[in-house]
Amino acid sequence: MIRKLYHGSSDIIEHPRFGYDKRYNDYGLGFYCTDSLEMAKEWGVSPDRSGYANCYELECDGLQILDLNSAEFCILHWLAVLLENREFDVPSGLALDAKEYILANFAVNYQEYDAIIGYRADDSYFSFAQDFINGTISYRQLNNAMHLGKLGQQFALKSRKAFNRIQFIGYEIADREEWYTKKMLRDKSARREYFDVERNRRQRGDLYITRIMDEEMKADDSRLR
Repeated sequence: MIRKLYHGSSDIIEHPRFGYDKRYNDYGLGFYCTDSLEMAKEWGVSPDRSGYANCYELECDGLQILDLNSAEFCILHWLAVLLENREFDVPSGLALDAKEYILANFAVNYQEYDAIIGYRADDSYFSFAQDFINGTISYRQLNNAMHLGKLGQQFALKSRKAFNRIQFIGYEIADREEWYTKKMLRDKSARREYFDVERNRRQRGDLYITRIMDEEMKADDSRLR
């Protein structure tokens, strides 16, 4: 199966290089793409420059692809991968305990896969995850927050095998004035919805990280589905 992918960047990248990227991305070292041309254009711009949406085709047959949004996983599996790779602010004993508990009980052997599909932790979405491990929002609210702003998902190439399969087919220019404005509007929309609706909308029976830890909930707990 051929999958069309896009990568937003300040550069035209005809040959993505295996092992050449930031180690502290969401899923570690890899080449991060999206199925959305529009999203790639947003990712490719900055406040002071235009960029590019690089376009690719990837032959997926024979690749081991981990989909963190599939039914066999819950949001805590995604969070466990994030905790392994991103630097979280853990200002309290609760946050440290939460981090250790999630890593101990929801870890995923993601390094065995050629590629990973999952949420992208932009600044606003990363802050939602931090609020959860700090006990500020519930499990339900975290799940809902990840859909605010319609960020969508990312596709990260992890293995040399996957890098050998990707083919550059062209690019589109992302104009800074148009796409940076859209990028900021998406982020502001997510944050506004979060603070206006989700962050303060507690419901009876909500699961907070303290309860998840106290009751020693595991990945097969139906309350986490």
